[in-house]
Amino acid sequence: MTLTREDLTGRIRTGAIDTVLTVFTDMQGRLQGKRLHGQYFLDHVLDHGTEGCNYLLAVDVEMNTLDGYQISSWETGYGDMRFSLDLDSIRLVPWLPATALVMCDLTWMDGTPVAQSPRQLLRGQAERAAQLGCTAYAGTELEYIVFDDSYEQAWDAGYRGLTPANRYNVDYSILGGTRVEPLLRDIRNKMFEAGMVVEGTKGECNPGQHETTFLFDEVVRTADQHSVYKNGAKEIAAQHGKSITFMAKYNEREGNSCHIHLSLRGTDGADVFADSSTRTGHSAMFDHFIAGVLATMREFTVLYAPNINSYKRFQPGSFAPTTVAWGRDNRTCAVRVVGEGSSLRMENRLPGGDVNPYLAIAGMLAAGFYGIETELELEPPIEGNAYASRKPTVPTTLAEARALFASSTIAREAFGDDVVDHYVNAADVEIAAYDSAVTDWELKRGFERL
Repeated sequence: MTLTREDLTGRIRTGAIDTVLTVFTDMQGRLQGKRLHGQYFLDHVLDHGTEGCNYLLAVDVEMNTLDGYQISSWETGYGDMRFSLDLDSIRLVPWLPATALVMCDLTWMDGTPVAQSPRQLLRGQAERAAQLGCTAYAGTELEYIVFDDSYEQAWDAGYRGLTPANRYNVDYSILGGTRVEPLLRDIRNKMFEAGMVVEGTKGECNPGQHETTFLFDEVVRTADQHSVYKNGAKEIAAQHGKSITFMAKYNEREGNSCHIHLSLRGTDGADVFADSSTRTGHSAMFDHFIAGVLATMREFTVLYAPNINSYKRFQPGSFAPTTVAWGRDNRTCAVRVVGEGSSLRMENRLPGGDVNPYLAIAGMLAAGFYGIETELELEPPIEGNAYASRKPTVPTTLAEARALFASSTIAREAFGDDVVDHYVNAADVEIAAYDSAVTDWELKRGFERL
């Protein structure tokens, strides 16, 4: 359930809520923030926000403090940012007792927005849509693998030899879903109680793999809900003694995707992507938008595939794309066009389950707006197997994607140099960490035989 300011205040005063989570999403797409006692929240935070260290947007997944970030360093003293409450985002957290959550926008202490904040990047692109007289809508389809092992057991086992909740491919299988239904049902119902419009769950291909889907919404709300859901699904799984991974490629079988559907509508609700008078049913705006996404896809891939592991998904015949191409209801393409009339939309099939939704959707919008502003012509759709086409390939490593993003004038014009340099440094950090690691693959091949 979503709450108004008055609802939240009343529930705290009656004791129905005693804990308020003030959260934001970091570079890795994780919820970070504080748990506040309800009365303290009312007395000291509701009207003023709260603070947190600016290193939270300048660390890796291990929370290591790192060099190379302009906004946060030992030289600048690791000062604070303000968590400014978005009071339109208050919701119950039904899987935790007497708990509510509010999303925050990050600002500096003088009130200036933190440009590098993922939510701020997406807000900026949503504002560009408004300048065109449009509202942007998105839906994310996030896959995950369920294991019968708890997170603690998985850690102790080095994440190897875990038992998947299903032993075989259960794609669309009702029987396979029933095997995990106590957990899946709890996730569906708790997310509905948290104010999300839940569509349903279905099995996927990799053993233990499933997907829970939600109705599309305005882009910032969609990204908020994605982040709350991803965090909450892990917490609910832990309550069941199980674990879930959203990593893009857990093993050599099918990876976890996060297909992102995106469309624009007029602020009055009018269709702007569809045009029934054309042969294709597409408006010129829609074609320019898709052309922009394709033209920038290689340069913006680091926003869609932010980790070393992300690139392991891009394998021929895997339902993860390898070429920069579009097609009508063609799942071999990076961009799949689906729907007609008011439901006409694009689906970006590049992102995996590890994606930060704010960054990916912001990238898609910035790319589309570039296509609209330059009136890019849309190439013909791929007919048949895009894997076998001669189209340009998506980057195959984070290093390649990082270099393309760093040199992208389109990205720098859309987001600013400070933002691009920030996320280039984040990629450098991940690449350096991986390059210094000794992997199981190396040990197996080299310990005795080399």
